[in-house]
Amino acid sequence: MSARDSDIVELDGPPAFDYGEKVISRKNVRNDGTFHGREIGDVLVKKGDVGYVKSIGSFLQQFYIYGIDFVDRGYVVGMKGRELRSLDAPSAGTCGEDEAIHFDEEETMR
Repeated sequence: MSARDSDIVELDGPPAFDYGEKVISRKNVRNDGTFHGREIGDVLVKKGDVGYVKSIGSFLQQFYIYGIDFVDRGYVVGMKGRELRSLDAPSAGTCGEDEAIHFDEEETMR
């Protein structure tokens, strides 16, 4: 069993989003226990919430993790590129995913 979500190594290329870029969440994101002060399973970000890229890091030497500042919620949540869509450059993409404006029904644990 592999710990990786896929065989794609995003770190081989540049980040999909830039610092300060306005993005929208494509999924609900729940606390997986790594977000201090909230219960496990609490929804941290709702599908359609808008935020700004505050930081860019990496996870498992494979994925970019974007620290998204959800100003209306008052906190920053780490998210993968596939969980986001740019509002500043909508034609730029979401890490190789379909560009149609649609949202996954899957809820992500964070």
